[in-house]
Amino acid sequence: MTDDLTQVRGLHEECGVFGVWGVPEAAGLAYYGLHSLQHRGQEGCGIVTVNDDGVLRRVKGEGLVSEVFNEEKIASLPGSMAIGHVRYSTTGGGGIENVQPFLFRHNTGDFALAHNGNLVNSAQLRKYLEDRGSLFQSSSDSEILAHLIKKDAADRHEPRILAITEALNMIEGAFAFLIMTKNRIYACRDKYGLRPLSIGRLGDGYVLSSETCAFDAIGAEFIRDMEPGEIVTVDSHGIRSRRYSEYRRNAMCAMEYIYFARPDSDIEGCNVHSFRKETGRLLWNEAPADADIVVGVPDSSLSAAMGYSEASGLPYEMGLVKNKYIGRTFIYPSQSMREKGVRMKLSAVKTIVKGKRVVLVDDSVVRGTTSRRIVAMLREAGAQEVHLRIASPMIKSPCFYGVDISTYEELLCAHKSLAEVTETIGADSVAFLSEGALFRAGGRSDLCLACFNGRYPTSLYQSLEEANKDGKF
Repeated sequence: MTDDLTQVRGLHEECGVFGVWGVPEAAGLAYYGLHSLQHRGQEGCGIVTVNDDGVLRRVKGEGLVSEVFNEEKIASLPGSMAIGHVRYSTTGGGGIENVQPFLFRHNTGDFALAHNGNLVNSAQLRKYLEDRGSLFQSSSDSEILAHLIKKDAADRHEPRILAITEALNMIEGAFAFLIMTKNRIYACRDKYGLRPLSIGRLGDGYVLSSETCAFDAIGAEFIRDMEPGEIVTVDSHGIRSRRYSEYRRNAMCAMEYIYFARPDSDIEGCNVHSFRKETGRLLWNEAPADADIVVGVPDSSLSAAMGYSEASGLPYEMGLVKNKYIGRTFIYPSQSMREKGVRMKLSAVKTIVKGKRVVLVDDSVVRGTTSRRIVAMLREAGAQEVHLRIASPMIKSPCFYGVDISTYEELLCAHKSLAEVTETIGADSVAFLSEGALFRAGGRSDLCLACFNGRYPTSLYQSLEEANKDGKF
């Protein structure tokens, strides 16, 4: 895990999308929805609305939702339709030009687009489009879909959904797209079911969200999850559904349950907190530790720590405290200060851990840097022993679907045995959850476990070559 304070936890959230149709002051609702999805991306955000005259307007910026938007900016976005986006940089990197939603002015009708996920054939599609005259405003792969669905002169009298369907069958990877025109919103989910997308009802209108926790924030009623390979059209006719692909899997990204989603969200009928708590129980069954207390790493590991505590009978203690007010943009002037970053974000409670044999429960190990520092911190606080238990398998392979682990070189477990991982981290023992336990925890028969076992649900095109460019694999 990296040294930068903004990257203390090592894994980065993907992105989040939120849509509103048919509800007055849609921009205000989108603001609250995006605020609920802030954990999925802190780099930038934006909202596009459609006013009563069918004009699309946008406000976007770099930073948190509360930093980019104020009452004046929300008031500048009138209308009962909106889509919004919170971004963590995936394909294309950062910069304001990559902050979404994208807004496209076109003589066949303006439209806006927001995307959560990553396309694995983006390089091939970008070349295909540029060879045919497309000009790109950004380096984001999300813009590719917009160019694919722009209508040619011969097709401009056909419904836009036909162009969207054709475009979706050309792209490969993980995605949840929201596309908004002056009359409707199209919601699209990848055929592998890698990224979540849910539909809710609010009054006489509808809302769409990457996670159900955003529905609770605005008082919306959950209707259902979108199906893999589905396009949902939301307009004055209500909700209409069609399939764009006959091939479908329910291979939800396991990291959505393990780390990314908020614990109060439900993903495909399974509550995230309940899933994590069950992984903690199963972790005790698979890897018991002779210890005195259980301590979870705030915040995403606390549910698993509770489960481990309940199953083991060991008391659950708050041995680590997270400073929530450190500031997202804190900058270190020197390497020595940078080394202290994790201490500013997390602190050990000495009176709790001193003289104790501690089971430290964390959700995952990526680079291992943070795990090593937390173990050292507990020892310095007086812990007698530290036994690290991870509520997921070893991450051994890069992810190409929107999670910020893109090379083998940065993954601790890709190169090391369990004994070597234990030595590197400095714990008395380390154990990881089995893949089978993830299926049992969620009552599922299918999940994407590619980052654990290297079995990718899609073709990878250029991605694996980029991951291997250090020549070690």
